[in-house]
Amino acid sequence: MVDDYLSSVLWTEDEIEFRKEVRKFCDKEIYPIADEIDEGPYPRELLRKIGKAGYMGVMHDKEVGGSNKGLSYEIIIAEEISAANGGLDMARMASTTLYGMPVSKFGTKEQKKKYLMPVVSGDRIGCIGITEPDVGSDTAGMKTRAEKDGDDWIINGEKRFITNGSQADFMCCFAITDPDVKSKEGMSAFIVDTSTDGFSVVEDHDLLGMKSARVSWLKLEDVHVSSDMLLGEVGQGFPILMDELDSERTAIAGEAIGYGRTPFEVAVNYSNEREQFRRPIRAFEGVSFKIADMAMKLEAGRALTLTAARMYDKGNNITKEASIAKLYTTEAAIEITNDALQILGGSGYTTDYPIERFLRDARLMTIGGGTAEILRFLIQREVFKQMLPKE
Repeated sequence: MVDDYLSSVLWTEDEIEFRKEVRKFCDKEIYPIADEIDEGPYPRELLRKIGKAGYMGVMHDKEVGGSNKGLSYEIIIAEEISAANGGLDMARMASTTLYGMPVSKFGTKEQKKKYLMPVVSGDRIGCIGITEPDVGSDTAGMKTRAEKDGDDWIINGEKRFITNGSQADFMCCFAITDPDVKSKEGMSAFIVDTSTDGFSVVEDHDLLGMKSARVSWLKLEDVHVSSDMLLGEVGQGFPILMDELDSERTAIAGEAIGYGRTPFEVAVNYSNEREQFRRPIRAFEGVSFKIADMAMKLEAGRALTLTAARMYDKGNNITKEASIAKLYTTEAAIEITNDALQILGGSGYTTDYPIERFLRDARLMTIGGGTAEILRFLIQREVFKQMLPKE
């Protein structure tokens, strides 16, 4: 295993020790069954073990069972678990970050105690309800509606491509509460207990990769939620949604490094052991230069991701940095896994090696959590905001 980056000046001693701790957990609990759970879904008990180990709570306050270590520790967990099984960490992150952070930052004490603490412990699972059959990147075009009914709200709509959808106990559901104003002003967020009447799973999508996770199509038909399930204020949904995205994208960047790291390590070992023309194939530039490019992309990705995480932990706006980190690492992960498969040749195309699994998993993440195209738009927008004089 290539561990040089563990002594990098980028990481504190505590972070390095924490990474070693997470890796030991993965070696014991995840790697032995990484291929097996790819048939899906992930064992609920495994997510509970991750929670008990404290790996669901590094972004959350101690009052809800977290450690409040910050995003710089979250990206370590994301990389290490993803290096074992990408779908498992996608499920973990959907629960603790995508669902958990809106509740953590905007929930009441009562909401956090009831709907966040059991998620941080791993005893319950969360999901976030944003994407719809006709709404992806254009979240302002959301069609799900929530109408007031006395002290309750009644939610109607559909959510699609929802990670953990069929497994979740709770959903942070975004809906339009005032259709007469712009969606950015008329959107609200609700905590929905998935056992509520009217909540149903249409299907789990059959995906190319991430097969250990469950990504679902959901329906909400006259789902009644009480007023104390409103997250934040009425009309605050869009800011809540935007606040979550930057931490999500940075964490996904951490995951993408994991998707690339294991195939890279397999390719390094294979190129040293495999011989052709009476010498190891690492002696051929067609192979060794690929290894060099893969190493460069992993190191650059870690630096970009850690920069975004450090800034977030200091309370800075990281829309540009998170977008850069996610865009670079997710595209690099696809390139790295593809090059690793090429180095292994026919062997890489078989399931004897995990590279094909990581290639399938990596391909999703230039789509989920913000497409590569949307991220390029955000990056250029932020650049022009920063560099052009205000009129």
